Amino acid sequence: MSKIYLDNGSTSFPKAPGVGKAMADFIEKVGVNIGRGGYEEAYSAAEVVLDTREKLCRLFHFDRPENVIFQSGITAAMNVLLKGLLKPGDRVLTTSMEHNAVMRPLRQLEESGVEVVLIPCRGDGTLDFEALIDLATPGTRAMVMTHASNMCGTVMPVKEVAEYCQTLGIWTIVDCAQTAGILPIDMEDWGVDAIAFAGHKGLLGPQGIGGFLITDDLAAEVDPLLSGGTGSISHLETVPEFLPDRFEPGTQNLPGIFGLHAALTYLEQTGIDAIREHEMACTARLLEGLSRLKGIRIVGRTQLTGRTAVVSVEFLHMDNADAAFLLEDKYGIMTRCGLHCAPRAHMTVGTFPQGTVRFAPGRETTAAEIDAAIAAVKEILGEN
Repeated sequence: MSKIYLDNGSTSFPKAPGVGKAMADFIEKVGVNIGRGGYEEAYSAAEVVLDTREKLCRLFHFDRPENVIFQSGITAAMNVLLKGLLKPGDRVLTTSMEHNAVMRPLRQLEESGVEVVLIPCRGDGTLDFEALIDLATPGTRAMVMTHASNMCGTVMPVKEVAEYCQTLGIWTIVDCAQTAGILPIDMEDWGVDAIAFAGHKGLLGPQGIGGFLITDDLAAEVDPLLSGGTGSISHLETVPEFLPDRFEPGTQNLPGIFGLHAALTYLEQTGIDAIREHEMACTARLLEGLSRLKGIRIVGRTQLTGRTAVVSVEFLHMDNADAAFLLEDKYGIMTRCGLHCAPRAHMTVGTFPQGTVRFAPGRETTAAEIDAAIAAVKEILGEN
């Protein structure tokens, strides 16, 4: 039985061409650290790391490559940003569509005296902007929000939110896990203070690498969550004040960065617009086919606008987990079932605690695979 991978919302597969080779070449042919060795190989590896920062700046329209901070992933990035910024007595806003990479750090901070305020979203996952206006009071420290829901694909109005928060002196931090490499992101035009990215989703790189881009003003307000050796100013036992060293202690995941570099090179050559157009064509085909079936409910936005290529459905007359199992066991279709690490989002759209079955096509998904998925759901439902 052939397999059909429709779980790109979790991680992209296959990765961009050249990713695996770049990682293997580093391990087998380079293998050095950067910032620690005074020899050619170390300098050459450092040039690849710098070029990766510069590629991310071009992708996200930011002009400070030294302010591109690598972490083990977006979860680590959000922890550094939120726990480094927010202190007892601070007030932070977020939305009811957030992933636990945002919610769990915030709930930990709440226990230490940070006030966490949820801005409600509508049943399709869209933000209630009027509620934001009511809740975004002067003195609020930060607004942290997803760019697009990992559960149902609904896109948030980040630029409008950032512009409004800017008038009140509120820092804006954006979780771009589901949109980096997929939707256009413009830090300068939007006026956001930090974006966090995952290397292994839309950027088509390996797992274990991600990070954030941060303005100088916000960086000055964030205390480092970790500290240690950086290879710089080693005569001091204090944390460096300059970036990226301030937030990058210890040995970096250089195989991951080399893999991400290869993925970003591919994205520059191919263009994210071309990839997005293909993924959205698959999504349109999927939405059209699933909308004809009576035994499921499409969660979130049912039209193509204002969404990414993530489609969640609720099976109305059978357990979602049973349906997901049958899709894989009988038809070879790989999806993700459950709460998608976003229980608050499921509460918002009315699918808690049962969750949904999520379909997420990618750059290599074919029309035939989409048709096979629709036919499989139809057969499981017994709709002839």
